[in-house]
Amino acid sequence: MQNSILTKYGEPGPPWYTIYPAVPQFSAEVGAEACEEWLRGLPADEPVSLYIHVPFCRSMCWYCGFPTTITSHDAPILDYLAVLREEIRLVAEQAPQGLPVSDVHFGGGTPTLIGPAEFLALMELLRLRFAFRNPVMIAVEIDPRTFMAEMAEALAAAGATRASLGVQSFDPVVQKAINRRQSETQTSAAIENLRRHGVNRINLDLVYGLPKQTVQSCVETATAAVALRPDRLAVFGYAHLPSFRKNQRQIDEAALPDIAARAEQAAAFAETLVSMGYRQIGLDHFALPDDQLTLAQETGHLWRNSLGYSADTRKTVIGLGPSAIGRLVDGYVQNEVKTDTYSRHIEAGRLATSNGCRLTNEDRVRGAIIERLMCDLEVDVPAICAAHGFDSIPLLNSAGGLAMLANDGIVDIESGRIRLRQEHRFLIRAVAAAFDAYVAR
Repeated sequence: MQNSILTKYGEPGPPWYTIYPAVPQFSAEVGAEACEEWLRGLPADEPVSLYIHVPFCRSMCWYCGFPTTITSHDAPILDYLAVLREEIRLVAEQAPQGLPVSDVHFGGGTPTLIGPAEFLALMELLRLRFAFRNPVMIAVEIDPRTFMAEMAEALAAAGATRASLGVQSFDPVVQKAINRRQSETQTSAAIENLRRHGVNRINLDLVYGLPKQTVQSCVETATAAVALRPDRLAVFGYAHLPSFRKNQRQIDEAALPDIAARAEQAAAFAETLVSMGYRQIGLDHFALPDDQLTLAQETGHLWRNSLGYSADTRKTVIGLGPSAIGRLVDGYVQNEVKTDTYSRHIEAGRLATSNGCRLTNEDRVRGAIIERLMCDLEVDVPAICAAHGFDSIPLLNSAGGLAMLANDGIVDIESGRIRLRQEHRFLIRAVAAAFDAYVAR
């Protein structure tokens, strides 16, 4: 890819568009009262997804961009679980009785720091408060460095179907630079434990753009990851935001690759994984040909939301735990980020919603366009506008930079249908940003 194009459109840049509008557009005007109202208005017969955030880790990774608390003891985790159980009660009491659940995602942090008995008890409470559909997809994020065989057994007993393991890079030099030493043996042992207990759907998370990372180390990491036979891999670009995340201040900025090197690393990951039989999904995911994500992309049923790309996550997501984001019919809500502030709200008997966004019809139209671009790399703008009773002409005319994207050979436009050229697929966020009403022009 030409350096001039990368400089003009490349990273860092627009949001990652897992949701629209993005979190910076959330307002404190949407709080607990709005969340309660929106929960009460959920259709009683439409399944929802649950996202549960567990904000604890045993050590701090310097690259991490998520809110987490470092603890070497279990007491803070047990205290948090008591609050989380109360939040589940509060939410279930506001939502329609027997609200059906299709899938549950545990993220963090490190969700598997919850002890086996406590995890099983938590799942039992969720099944008691909600109506789990059969089968229910239960996915759990795992740090292989702290994962124990007893937890694999508990996950299986709880009905877990998918595990997502953080790898980032297998290069020891990169691992030292991000304060995350994790051997291939540790990762392999965790996967073997999971498969031994019947948790067979395995995701691996990899990252490019890390300090001291090279194209060669990306190829070697991808090759080692494929040897573990995961069903899916996510390859994310490291976002260096030390002003927001204090832990990232430990990163040596001089060791970070420039924009051209980042593009080369992303391409190296993609080329290696595709050459080994994986299909590229949207912006940053890869899956085996028979995986549900691949089939969803082929049939136009791939979705993108706050949990990333999905074939089975519902449009409605209820977020539980500090910083968790939910999408309800009327808009987005986010819990208090700090665990202690979140806990004070819940212990006082009220939801911990701190901010959110009430969706307008225009938000829904723009969000639908952006989602199809992020999933399919193309979109029929007039068709989406017609489905929402929206005039496509002024929207297309106001799509800032769209003509420039076409003139630069990044997209093709015909009768309002926009298609990203494959050689520029890593610039899809720039194309999506053309329809983002909140991006400064």
